[in-house]
Amino acid sequence: MKKLIPFTLAFGLVCLQWTGSAHAQLGDTLQKIKSSGVIHLGGRDATLPFSYVVNGNPIGFSADLCQKVVDAVKSELKLPDLKVQYTIVTPANRIPLVQNGTIDLECSTTTNTAVRAQQVDFAPTHFVSSIAIAVKKTSRIKSLADLGGKTVSTVTGSTSIQVLRTHRRNDKLDIKEVSGKDDAETFLLFATGRADAMILDDVKLASLIAQESQPGDYLILDDRLRDEPYGFMYRNNDPQFKAVVDRTLVDLMRNGEMDSLYTKWFLRPVPPRGLNLNFPMTPAVKEAYRNPSSRGI
Repeated sequence: MKKLIPFTLAFGLVCLQWTGSAHAQLGDTLQKIKSSGVIHLGGRDATLPFSYVVNGNPIGFSADLCQKVVDAVKSELKLPDLKVQYTIVTPANRIPLVQNGTIDLECSTTTNTAVRAQQVDFAPTHFVSSIAIAVKKTSRIKSLADLGGKTVSTVTGSTSIQVLRTHRRNDKLDIKEVSGKDDAETFLLFATGRADAMILDDVKLASLIAQESQPGDYLILDDRLRDEPYGFMYRNNDPQFKAVVDRTLVDLMRNGEMDSLYTKWFLRPVPPRGLNLNFPMTPAVKEAYRNPSSRGI
């Protein structure tokens, strides 16, 4: 049974458990897991279909992949009764929670960038999205250039903010920003008219729109600002744990299980409302599975 614990409680427990020997243990995740009998995963509460909470615990494409890693760790450590504890993370706190040992493996939609790779390590890419722009069909916004003088909603701590600011400087566009703490809050700013557009990964935008009562009111523009490789995060300088995680994901890509899981979450109805994203595998995703890599941007 996976147990979901709030960040404040999780952080307090970790601080008590690790006082005095944290630095020694952080570099050996497998030993930490073996000693405690628990693996700590980080998930998101509303990032459908990757990681979102139903009946108390995260489910989704990313959650399924991380469960495969859990099974591999059970086998590696000969711990059939290994417990799983989830901590819900946000874009703003996910990296610190990996670094300080609150979570051992972050299982959501984090873009692998060179800056982040200086702070944490990344597993092989499990998805590639593209940063895109969502608007209301009544807005008359047809391209990035039309955002001049408009307000755009972005997620705090996301790479889309940096991409937007780069385009704003290069194209000399007067774009105002409002930010939400997560995808759902940011979409609410957009849907309720406090922003004229929202910039985020295309698959996340498609998911958020699909959950609306009137999804036909929205449009994702053809402009794509940058490709974003997603990777699960774990601590730097931990080759034993890295080997288990990476081997598990690469095996899934090569034996066809990854394709089956993709179909389950992107091409079929998913709980709890039976939404179907109808989001076929893109050439970039297919290439990521043909040639597994932890290469970032």
